[in-house]
Amino acid sequence: MKEITGGVCAAKGFLAGGIRCGIKPSSQKKDLALIYSKTNCSAAAVFTTNKVKAACVVLSENHIADAKLRAIIANSGNANACTGQAGIKTAKRMAQLVADNLLIDPSDVAVASTGVIGVPLPVDLIEKNIDALKQNLRSDELGHNAALEAIMTTDTKKKDIAVQIEIDGKAVHIGAMTKGSGMIHPNMATMLAFITTDAAILPSALNTALRQAVKKSFNRLTVDGDTSTNDMAVVMANGEAGNTTITGECENYKIFYNALEYVCIDLTKKMARDGEGATKLVAVKVTGAENEDTAEVLAKSAASSSLVKAACFGADANWGRVLCAMGYGAHNAGVNFNQDNVNISFSSKAGTVQVCKNGGSIEFSEEKAKLILLEEEIDIIIELNDKDGEATVWGCDLTYDYVKINGDYRS
Repeated sequence: MKEITGGVCAAKGFLAGGIRCGIKPSSQKKDLALIYSKTNCSAAAVFTTNKVKAACVVLSENHIADAKLRAIIANSGNANACTGQAGIKTAKRMAQLVADNLLIDPSDVAVASTGVIGVPLPVDLIEKNIDALKQNLRSDELGHNAALEAIMTTDTKKKDIAVQIEIDGKAVHIGAMTKGSGMIHPNMATMLAFITTDAAILPSALNTALRQAVKKSFNRLTVDGDTSTNDMAVVMANGEAGNTTITGECENYKIFYNALEYVCIDLTKKMARDGEGATKLVAVKVTGAENEDTAEVLAKSAASSSLVKAACFGADANWGRVLCAMGYGAHNAGVNFNQDNVNISFSSKAGTVQVCKNGGSIEFSEEKAKLILLEEEIDIIIELNDKDGEATVWGCDLTYDYVKINGDYRS
């Protein structure tokens, strides 16, 4: 496997584009994106677990029920969430506009929105600019970049990746983009992720692969404890690579899955690193748990703790907050956890320091710990010394800027 350029357009037969249509009235940034496959695609998706779902989520869940898609239209600046039946009508109109312009069935169009909740989406702006959006479609990295810019809200960095693998002697490509900086917490994290591939793969196998990859990546991402109304990860596979169709969990499936998981984890790290106001990427690694699920629960609890996150911001080796968070996380989830077996270390490119052994304090250099925690990427390593379950969860520090960003988000 090797990383390549091109994003969602790295996969054969896919085009993408983005324009400014005015949904963000005070901004000159692009706010409307389109991704399109020239041929039919197998498709799979995972959506928010929030009981309050945006209109686009409700519609897209229905459209992907037959495991087929040809296009994704997405806007930023307005979530089209909590907008009632008018919002559903707007989402349907967005799908119909794409279908009419690309001569495809509206049920083969996924709709995504991100931005302010509770404000009607001005679909007339999309209607006026849909032809320009179609004309903006390109099959190269410029098209990918335009679409990516158009889905960003408080993001400060691009989050994309493309890889090439080989299946049956054929070059197979996977490209992806995502947006997400705030309202991020499992399951799923607040985000839009669009993944394209030219692999030939049955919808059932694609669905299994996406769900497995999401469990290892997007569902192990936390920034602020809030799960949004609009989250979705969508993958489309058009088979243009010409490999023998992947039908189930065979060797070719493993090759494809490993690449998909790599892509999703890469995007997860990029979202955590670009968390609203964040200065540090924090990875919480739990090993030696009773099983993987237990490891995940405990890692999530530590990574999402506001006190742990604040300590990372201040480069304070306050390991007691980590242990505390795992304790209440274990109680809330009803999983086994023995404090007396726990070892905790902090690690970064500045070195590693153990700060807790067998659930208790040990002597360590506060100066060394501070240097380690001042780095932009930090690992919190937790050894439970029980069995062999392990999991990693990605998050970020909690800074003053998070409050500033979200204190006046609507303005």
